[in-house]
Parts: sequence; structure tokens; C-alpha cells
Amino acid sequence: EVAVSWRPSAEFAGNLYRGEGVLPASPRDVWECIKPVAGGLRTKWDQNVKDFEVIEAISDTVSVCRTTTPSACMRIISPREFVDVVVMKQYEDGMMLSAATNVEHPLCPPQPNFVRGFNYPCGCFCIPVPGEPDRTELLTFFQTDLGGYLPQTVVDSFFPSSISGFYSNLTKAVKALKA
Repeated sequence: EVAVSWRPSAEFAGNLYRGEGVLPASPRDVWECIKPVAGGLRTKWDQNVKDFEVIEAISDTVSVCRTTTPSACMRIISPREFVDVVVMKQYEDGMMLSAATNVEHPLCPPQPNFVRGFNYPCGCFCIPVPGEPDRTELLTFFQTDLGGYLPQTVVDSFFPSSISGFYSNLTKAVKALKA
């Protein structure tokens, strides 16, 4: 199960979406499926991520990345690309997080056949469930300007179901990882 809520963003003229759910896997397994690294598992299970590449590795935990998405909503939403600075962190209590926000980078100008979208501060938090090593609370925040000329009603109808699908597909991915 996942709870999805939203409120107007303080960053742009859209919404900040929050997803929260408990997954039947260890934080390490959940992290393995969502960590933002080149060649990672995210492109295999996340229907909203077509490709992910590291444009520049600034350190072991900070990088500039480009993510592309396929078309969505029966092609009403055309393919998008996002360029973000991403930070990953692991805490002593076992929590792992990735946080990102949009950035411009000279090695990644807008590409043809993609609409440039913008992620405002967002992230995923893998939180250990005390006393339950095979369960992880996943807290996600998305505030994405999809760019282009989409009516806000299309965006507002897309995101909640997209976040629910993210949790459902992630649950299947971590079960397959453990199998």
C-alpha cells in the first residue's frame, strides 16, 4: 500500500507530491533497486525511466545525471529529459537517501525529440523499520515541472497514479531481486 498526498509547491507553479509506503524488503534491497547510478536497476522496473546516465561524477556521492522518460498518458505526454545534480547518503542508522534538483550542464544541452523537464528539490528515503529487517519504509518527494505545454489538469491526473505505479513496480522488483 502507498499513501500519496500533495500540496502546492513553493518552488514552481505545480505540486509537491509525497509518497509513503512500506515495502517487503530490506533497506539494502530497496536501495539496490532505486539508487541513481549508471547501469542500475531503475531502468529495468520503473516504467517512467527509459534511460539514466551520469554526465559528470563530482565525487563518490554527488553527480550530474540525465534521465529520460518515455511518452505517457497514451502519448499525451511526450518523452522528457531531466538533468539533475544528485546526492546519495547513507546514515549510521541504516537510512539511505538520494536527493536531486535540476541543473544546467554544458555537457548536456537540450536534446532533439525530448522536452526538457525540471525536477525541483526531490528525493527518496529508504528508512529501516525497527525490529523488522525485511521491511523498509520508503518516503518519496517529487516536484517536477514536466515542461512543454501540458494542461495542469493532465499533470495533476498523471502524478498520483504514476507514484502508485512506482511503488507497485518497485515492490515487484525487490521481490524478484530476493528470488
